[in-house]
Amino acid sequence: MTNKYMYFIANWKMYGNTKSLNTLDKVIKFSKSKEIKKGRLIYCPPNTLISSFFKKFQNCLIDIGAQNCHENDDYGPHTGFVNSKMLKDIGANYVIIGHSENREKGETNKLINQKIKSAIRAKLKVILCIGETFSEKKKGKTKSILSKQIKLCLDKINKKTNIFIAYEPVWSIGTGKIPKIKELEDSIKFIKSKFKGKMPKILYGGSVNSKNIDRLKMLKDLDGFLIGGASQNSKNFIDIVKKTYN
Repeated sequence: MTNKYMYFIANWKMYGNTKSLNTLDKVIKFSKSKEIKKGRLIYCPPNTLISSFFKKFQNCLIDIGAQNCHENDDYGPHTGFVNSKMLKDIGANYVIIGHSENREKGETNKLINQKIKSAIRAKLKVILCIGETFSEKKKGKTKSILSKQIKLCLDKINKKTNIFIAYEPVWSIGTGKIPKIKELEDSIKFIKSKFKGKMPKILYGGSVNSKNIDRLKMLKDLDGFLIGGASQNSKNFIDIVKKTYN
């Protein structure tokens, strides 16, 4: 059980269509109930649904984010991409940057840094994903990988008040496996040691579901969760939030 103000961020990945909007009624009703007193629900659907989600959530406190953005502030010849200003214009207030699924396709720390700067200029709050692969974990490189990602991704970014750090071990995403609580505590403590002054919010992501949330909620220094597949089902998403506070 926790009494902290927590963030529950639903990363829908490449999922959903206009019919999916009907499944959100349960979450909207829940967001208005007394069952969630200290928490913020944030949905990050595909770009095709951001505007529809924004309209759907207008009369409740659920917020909207995007799953990525282009690094360029200006309009231009970038077929298939969307920049931060465009996302802000259609209702997004947050953006996920640096997810491992994009890093695996060639997204570098330098490019992530450029995207973060662009998002900040567009007045978007940034959810920066960091984490080690299983191979890096086995070699004892977790801390050096996290340190490098934090340093390069946040290079020359002085104000970090609107940045969330989502620790997502790559080997945990979509596998159903989560790190041991002691390992998680050590990693979160290490991440926090990399910042001075006002601390960014720290999230955990990677196979978060209604079954393992009872263990994950025991993490004292955590500010919330980045939830993937489990967030696509409204009942499961609500259960995760409920169990965090019970």
